[in-house]
Amino acid sequence: MAITCGIIGLPNVGKSTIFNAMTGAEIAAENYPFTTIDPNAGIAVVRDPRLGAIADIVKPKSVVPTVMEFVDIAGLVSGASQGEGLGNQFLSHIRETDAIAHVVRCFDDANVVHVDGRIDPVSDIATISTELALADLASVERALERHGRKSKAGDKDAVTRVAVLERLHAHLSEGLPVRTLSFSAAERPIVRDLFLLTAKPSMYVANVSEDGLADNDLVEAVRAHADTEGAAVVVVSGVLEAELATLADEDRDAMLAEYGMEEPGLDRVVHAAYALLGLRTFFTAGEKEARAWTIRAGAKAPQAAGAIHTDFETGFIKAEVIAYDDFIACGGEAGAKEAGKWRIEGKDYEVAEGDVVLFRFNV
Repeated sequence: MAITCGIIGLPNVGKSTIFNAMTGAEIAAENYPFTTIDPNAGIAVVRDPRLGAIADIVKPKSVVPTVMEFVDIAGLVSGASQGEGLGNQFLSHIRETDAIAHVVRCFDDANVVHVDGRIDPVSDIATISTELALADLASVERALERHGRKSKAGDKDAVTRVAVLERLHAHLSEGLPVRTLSFSAAERPIVRDLFLLTAKPSMYVANVSEDGLADNDLVEAVRAHADTEGAAVVVVSGVLEAELATLADEDRDAMLAEYGMEEPGLDRVVHAAYALLGLRTFFTAGEKEARAWTIRAGAKAPQAAGAIHTDFETGFIKAEVIAYDDFIACGGEAGAKEAGKWRIEGKDYEVAEGDVVLFRFNV
């Protein structure tokens, strides 16, 4: 399934540097505002040690990890919702993504200018949040005007919509993101149809210097703000990640150990995006290929089969399933069958995180 995460933030906070390191792209990352104008899309590999462990057992001809698309969106500025800094164009790019990674500058470097002339990550967050909220407020006001007339005429659907829209308007007017509101099952489609920017799942990526990975007051300020929204914070050093991205695996691991890190910070960004969007991974394994696949949490077996090919979903018969831990402990499919850990599941089975699955289908 195609999942897209937009990387946003003020100019000169390190978005393009982080994007380049994550996707292996080589787009401009210069010390002046609006280096990025058109959005740049790139694919980030979702590194998963479980796939390697499965491949060690199966010995396939190829190993294929799952991926996520990231989009580097131009830096927003104050007034973006009114068109400042090509704001309307940039906001439309955000609207097309599934989730948002908001990069916040948590480093001080006199050689890298700040668009506001000061280092204050919480203020930076407020600038972006305000512009997104204002853009959403305009969308809600247009919808209120459209449905308000029908509501006054007694249209029941319009009455329901207006009630939701008025809640949204009041919330956004306080500068609060829509994702911090709760909605009933009946209200969610109404909100979803508005494609609101602040309704998107979001996280903060605190970009620090190489020596700012620990005991960083700026990061703590971001964490404190994120706690008010229930948002995740991932700390990365864009400069360090750019260097790590150029190294062979052995050298990369040595450098990670030097900095006391178990995995690259950008891997944590990808994993956090997975968690934000409620995604799960399942595996297929055979002589030709061991592969990881992405599905939404709650997906049933036929839907998971459809992630491989639509014909698999249409002609789904059954799924042969082994839990990941059992697959490893038993040394693969044959051992799992002997141990009674191999099972047959039908159309109502909800695929679990890490399942190793073989689908049977008829087309």
